[in-house]
Order: sequence, then structure tokens, then C-alpha cells
Amino acid sequence: MKNKTKNATLKSIIDVILYENPSTQDEIAERLGITRRYVTKLLQPLIKEGLVRRAYIVDIKRLEEFPDLFDEEITSREYAGSFFIKEMLRDMASHVCKQLRASFKSLEEYDEELANDALKMDYITNTMHEKVRASVDTAISMNPYSEFSKTMNFTEIAYDLERIGDHSAIMPNFVIKEAYEVDPAMMDYLRKMFSIAIEMLETAMEAFLNEKLELKGRLMSLEDEIHRVQKSALNCVATQMAETPFEDKERSTYYISLSRIVKTLERIADISIEIFDTAGEYYRNIPRTTTPERFRRREKEFDFE
Repeated sequence: MKNKTKNATLKSIIDVILYENPSTQDEIAERLGITRRYVTKLLQPLIKEGLVRRAYIVDIKRLEEFPDLFDEEITSREYAGSFFIKEMLRDMASHVCKQLRASFKSLEEYDEELANDALKMDYITNTMHEKVRASVDTAISMNPYSEFSKTMNFTEIAYDLERIGDHSAIMPNFVIKEAYEVDPAMMDYLRKMFSIAIEMLETAMEAFLNEKLELKGRLMSLEDEIHRVQKSALNCVATQMAETPFEDKERSTYYISLSRIVKTLERIADISIEIFDTAGEYYRNIPRTTTPERFRRREKEFDFE
């Protein structure tokens, strides 16, 4: 247990070096809340081996020589640097799921304070995206011709997660800006869509992070289900809107915003499919189609007709 704790701390030190560019060991110690002496003690063997160079740079290509730093075995396909960036994506996905849940809760409870808290979470999502992007750029510049260049896929996953964060923000903005809360009948549809959308996101990230491409069937079933619920939700909005007097502009604006929430949950589902497609490219070299998911779905519907 003691050795595991030491390795976890050393991994945190390397994270700081990789992603925060400290100039001194004092800076590293301050950011992690540990003593400079302990930082020196842990880094000394790695400096001696040349893995860490002073002022402070990590040789990403050599990280796989230190397997004890990792919680799981590194596959032959993956470099240790890839492992570190995948861990960043794991953390980012977890945060985005929390942001999505917080956003929907603010909508469900029509709570402005919860809405503001959910919107603040989007700043963290954006910061995480920038850290992944910068880390990938650094890794590729150090070794541009190796298989490690496949980590460009990581930038796309981070971008997809950031887009989901942006879509999530539509729900708390509805709470802050609109004068009416969602009625119970419509909320039932939104709950169903939300539940499916977040399961799709978690399933897609599970496929990417752990090479579980066999999850495709489950993901496709969820996709069909969310679009069935979406049609019913939009019909509900249209029916309610038809019963609203034309001169009631405030209520009309409310229905337009409500339709955007339905579309938002659909887009989160579509982006989850895009994440899965990226997993197929990353692990199996399966080329991704350039046709966006929503257009592929329409083509499929036309073929069926």
C-alpha cells in the first residue's frame, strides 16, 4: 500500500511536469501540497535515468520503461505517453457526465442556483480540453513518425467531450432565461432522453478507453430508442404550441427553447456515436465516414422507406 501511494504521488508529479510546465521543484511541491524534499526524493531516480530532465521535461517515449507508475498493463499498441493522455480523457469524461447530470437536475428542479453551478462546470470542461490538446501536440512533436501519432484521435475525443459540455449548458440557460418551468408531461420525455443520452456517452467512452468495440450493438439500440422518444417529445411540444395564442410571445419563445433542449439531447447521442467511431479507427484502423451521424440516420430512414 505504501509503495502504491508513492507511485500515485510520483504519477501526480509527472502529470504536473507534463501539463503545467513548472520551473522548479518548489513549484511542483506547492501545486501538490507536499514538501520539496519529497519531490526531490521521488524525482531523483528518474533524473538519474534520464526520464526527467531538469527544468523540467519528461521524455514521454521512455515512460514505458517504468511500468510501476501505471495502474494497469500497457498493451503493445500503446505507449506510456498514450496511457497518461487516456487517463486525462477518463477524468474529462467523468467530469462531463457530472456536468450533464447537474445541468439536467437544474432543469428538472427549475433551480437557478443549480443552473449557475452547472454553467461554472463548463469552464473546467474547456480547460480539460485545452490540456489534452496541448499534451497531444507536445507528444507528437517529440515523436511524429511513430505509432504514437495515433494519439491525434485523443484530441478529437476531447473536442467531442467539450461539445457535449457546450450542449449541456443549454439546459441551465433555459432555467435562467425562460419564465416557465417544463410541464410534467414534457419532463417525462426529457427524463427518458436524458437517461438514454448519458448511457450512450458512458458506453462510447467505455468502448474507447477500454477497447470494448463489442458494445456497438448496445449503442445502436440506444440510438434507435432515443430517436423514438425524440419524435414523441417534439410532437408533444408541437401540440402544446398549437394551443398557445399567437400573441403570447413569451410562451412561444419558451416552446422554441424547449425544442432546443430536445435537440440538445439528440446531439449528445449523435456525438457519442462519433466517439465510438473514433474508437474503431484507433484500435482497428476502421476508417470513419465523413458523413455526420444525423445525415447517416436520414439516409437509413430513406432506404427503409
